Amino acid sequence: MLSAFKNYFSITKKEWNGMLVLAVLMIMVLIAPDVYQFFVVPEQVDFSRIKEAQRILDGAKEEQPAYNRSSYHHYDKVDASFSSKKLKPEYFTFNPNNLSEEQWKKLGLSDRQIKVIKNYEAKGGKFYKKEDLQKIYSVTPTDYARLGPYVTIPDRNFSKNYPAAASSPKVKPLVVVNINHADSAQLTEIRGIGPAFAARILKYRSRLGGFYQKKQLMEVYGLDSAKYNEIEKQVEVDASGISKININTCNFDDLKRNPYLSFKQMNALIQYRKQHGNYSSIKDMKNVSILNDEVLGKIEPYLMFK
Repeated sequence: MLSAFKNYFSITKKEWNGMLVLAVLMIMVLIAPDVYQFFVVPEQVDFSRIKEAQRILDGAKEEQPAYNRSSYHHYDKVDASFSSKKLKPEYFTFNPNNLSEEQWKKLGLSDRQIKVIKNYEAKGGKFYKKEDLQKIYSVTPTDYARLGPYVTIPDRNFSKNYPAAASSPKVKPLVVVNINHADSAQLTEIRGIGPAFAARILKYRSRLGGFYQKKQLMEVYGLDSAKYNEIEKQVEVDASGISKININTCNFDDLKRNPYLSFKQMNALIQYRKQHGNYSSIKDMKNVSILNDEVLGKIEPYLMFK
């Protein structure tokens, strides 16, 4: 047994030689980095060039106007994407309503800032007082601080002294529009409503079946509380012509146009009716577990129970 054990672990001369060669190779690989560093002289860094570059940069900063350094510092904190690249704005009194892109550039605004202002105007936005310029999110507080003293906006009737009267439309007179009967042209008569908003209002009105209160306008995409407060006194609602759905005969397709109901809620309404019979009033619908009082209050004006 001892002889078999020795034979099992015995090593031939050729195997010893191979192990020796492998050991030598491993030692050479381990010491190679140290040998390389010993024979190779590291390159010296020329610090004089770095100092010269720093001196040039410091000189450029000193030549930069003081107002521009402060505005850049502010932009870093607010939104660098809207910072102005123009170093020397040309200041002049101006009316921000329909001011040309070239004139905005002269005042030191970037292309991105100007694009936001033009989009605001395209949607029917107007500047009625100089403080309205602060509503444009691309106009930073620093921009407003330097431009504010030069803003001059005539009275709302836009007198003959209006700088851009020849190319600018007159301010829309205040009107009262019934939003359930108005077409696109009539909706654009509302001060603050342009063609884009008018199209959205019509699309949402069609989906609802009509508005039953003015505050539903805030459900229109992009029409926030600020815009609603601007137009509230110019709109009225006649809810007599609302298109209603018979909850006892409707199917899933009839319900799915209503924006207040989810697919699960629509399906639950129909299944409950099949199991328990017709609904006699909105109170019966409270038995549908996934409907809460808020949802029921929103859909009640659009339902009938015949």
